[in-house]
Amino acid sequence: MGDPRGIGPEVVAAAIGAADAETTVVGPDDVIAGIGADHAEGVGRWDGGTAGGEESLTLAGRLTGRAVEAAVRLWKEGRVDAIVTGPGDKRALNAAGYRFPGHTELLRDLTGARQVAMMLASDRLRVVLITTHLALRDALSILTRERIVEVGRVTQRYLTAWFGLAEPRLALCALNPHAGEGGLFGQEEERVLGPAARTLGIAGPLPADTVFVRALRGEFDAVLAPYHDVGMTAIKVASFGRAVNVTLGLPVPRTSPDHGTALDIAGKGIADASSMKEAIRVAAEIVRRLQSEG
Repeated sequence: MGDPRGIGPEVVAAAIGAADAETTVVGPDDVIAGIGADHAEGVGRWDGGTAGGEESLTLAGRLTGRAVEAAVRLWKEGRVDAIVTGPGDKRALNAAGYRFPGHTELLRDLTGARQVAMMLASDRLRVVLITTHLALRDALSILTRERIVEVGRVTQRYLTAWFGLAEPRLALCALNPHAGEGGLFGQEEERVLGPAARTLGIAGPLPADTVFVRALRGEFDAVLAPYHDVGMTAIKVASFGRAVNVTLGLPVPRTSPDHGTALDIAGKGIADASSMKEAIRVAAEIVRRLQSEG
């Protein structure tokens, strides 16, 4: 259910009642007690984080991390078929000793996956992030041809396996304005992105100000975005509250809602559970497809 301080418990409680799937809720024992679920798995007590300050931050991160670990254990034991994670707080996770940029990288290590990719998907658009939660200058330093090709291949493979697309049509979003304008605004398109796109056999690099429009019109099944904000902005403008985060490359289907912890509205009864409902629906749909294919 994610960080117990945020809206995770609220949206989980609202979503599981509408889920066409058997659910196991994982989180703090005392928070789970107030949520109806088919099954539950406790990971310790929250007690409202009564200590306050840094202690509450660390406790919230510890419980969030333990919940992810427990979910992976349940999958390894064959007790669940997919994992849906509520929103976590990266600062809290780091305070608790989980030195990862987010859930995606934590799940990668826990499951032993080699290469993963974060995809935000809705009924209108799919965006895959080549780099995720990094400072922009750090993201640019790891935007190599090899990384783009690896993410592209994972995307192609999992759009086929999990989403039933026989030949996914991908586009690579450019890094610089006007796709570098022939080198006038940067050399990355010529030296890095272009060769990667040709290796993958996909379109691009295409300017950011048009590639997402073309995908929205149905020309592409997914767009590979070179850094976090260009991709996240596109998907959230197109489908905020209805998009789902899907981790491609894991041995277990994992989804999550497209929003954060929303600490400012937690407990006020106004949180929208639409994205969490969609995350559960997509996870169940992937499982059914995999089971039907044997």
